[in-house]
Amino acid sequence: MPEFRKASRIDAIEVSEILQIGARAAELKQQGRPVIILGAGEPDFDTPDAIKQAAVDAIWAGETKYTALGGTTALKQAISAKFNRDHGLDYGLDEIIVSTGAKQVLYNAFMASLEPGDEVIVPAPYWTSYVDIIALAGGKPVLVPCEAETGFRMTPAQLQQALTPRTRWVLFNSPSNPSGAAYGAKNYAPLLQILLQHPDVWIMADDMYEHITYEGFDFATPAAVEPRLKSRCLTINGVSKAYAMTGWRIGYAGGPAALISAMAVIQGQSTSCASSVSQAAAVAALNGSQQILSERRSSFQARRDLVVDGLNALDGISCPRPEGAFYTFASCAGVLGRRTLGGEILETDADFCAYVLEQHDVAMVPGRAFGLSPYFRISYATSTAELREALARLARAVDQLR
Repeated sequence: MPEFRKASRIDAIEVSEILQIGARAAELKQQGRPVIILGAGEPDFDTPDAIKQAAVDAIWAGETKYTALGGTTALKQAISAKFNRDHGLDYGLDEIIVSTGAKQVLYNAFMASLEPGDEVIVPAPYWTSYVDIIALAGGKPVLVPCEAETGFRMTPAQLQQALTPRTRWVLFNSPSNPSGAAYGAKNYAPLLQILLQHPDVWIMADDMYEHITYEGFDFATPAAVEPRLKSRCLTINGVSKAYAMTGWRIGYAGGPAALISAMAVIQGQSTSCASSVSQAAAVAALNGSQQILSERRSSFQARRDLVVDGLNALDGISCPRPEGAFYTFASCAGVLGRRTLGGEILETDADFCAYVLEQHDVAMVPGRAFGLSPYFRISYATSTAELREALARLARAVDQLR
């Protein structure tokens, strides 16, 4: 049989380390090991009943055909109302696109806008898919390391230094996956003032975790913070995290009509429209009662505090308290260089995470997967009982190091 020859465009791209760790954890579980997986990027809550009922109603009403490429009118109207209600942003229906998840929104935007060698500034740590999508589109990710000392946020000086004549986009993710760090209006303002002086640079805001913020943090998005930049902002969101609808695969964005139209060209030659039934469910999510958001936010905050306090009690581990999302991003620098009981020296964050998984049955993701070491990410979107047990195992793992 002839050997398969893969396209050169994916030579440097592999299945994400998060999925690889998840596969290894699942393998250990199949062997009977009591593995606790803290790598999942989805809420453990169920989709609210009213949203599920809207999907059922849509099925029985025959709303099971293709929809308009960029989304149904009903959903675009709901998205427009959401942007106005939450941020005072006005988007016409021709300035909104609905896609099969926010990941496709990102893919559409980069494929529609990047020429080979165009640069995209990406603060690190970053969601793993960003850099690979940019590379697939022919762009060059320009990574800006943002350490815990700056709250995992990019500083104006870092932005100024990263900008070049080839810069096409600056990508913000707030609250962040993996760090949970968030940019308020005061954090955005000096960065956006710099971008006002660079009229060829566009701003992409991934606001997926908008509704999961804590202790009164005042969420902000660049197009609302600096209206003069709205004409070159793409504001991305979705229903996956806030409404526990990860499997429904609905993401959306608001931006200039010319950009949205170009993104639709890409979408038209990949997936075409998003699921008609999922779009009906998303209408119910955006137009319905938002009370459940605050209830679930309170639950996430309690879990965050449990995990942060537990991690900071461990010798050699340091964990900032994130402003949002449902992740912690803790430093394991203090345990590197120590030996396991078997004599293995832990040299990297990947070594530490592998040790904890293989010998103590807790799956975490090393910071290198997100472009910043030596850290590790924990998702606390799981039960309090599992989190307590995971912390106990992690404490034993650290105590056994010499």
